[in-house]
Amino acid sequence: MRIGELSDRTGASPRSLRYYEQQGLIESHRSGNGWRGYDEEAVRRVRNIRMLLDSGLTVADLLPLAPCLGLDLDPEHCHRALEIYRRRLGELDRRISDLNGHRDRLVRRLGGA
Repeated sequence: MRIGELSDRTGASPRSLRYYEQQGLIESHRSGNGWRGYDEEAVRRVRNIRMLLDSGLTVADLLPLAPCLGLDLDPEHCHRALEIYRRRLGELDRRISDLNGHRDRLVRRLGGA
């Protein structure tokens, strides 16, 4: 399938798809005219990429998971996933705590105004 169809089927923009390919998260083959072509596995890989990015992971977090992106991302099937999920969860918890502290300080300032 061509990049437009992959975009339509996954909701990822063609620009994002080219970026994912540049980062090594998906692969394409080139046709005789130089156009990118993708196989069916690319659909699942891109859907997994988008789900993980929407869950708070970064593209850098996904790089070690690249071999698993076409599979079920359950930690049972992709052992690196559990480690990455735990690390990212810890980072998110720290950010939430920081944001709550900022919020509390603003609430106090509003109460004193």
